[in-house]
Amino acid sequence: MSNFKYKEQHAVIVKCGSEEEQKQLFERLKKLGFNDLKVVSV
Repeated sequence: MSNFKYKEQHAVIVKCGSEEEQKQLFERLKKLGFNDLKVVSV
């Protein structure tokens, strides 16, 4: 039996048109008080 405890999480993914737009949006979200931000590039 595994001791793994699943913790449900919720997220929003925003597709940006450029790296610059991604940086600007990241900074705007930080200023709005979002603290658990992740940057993903694929």
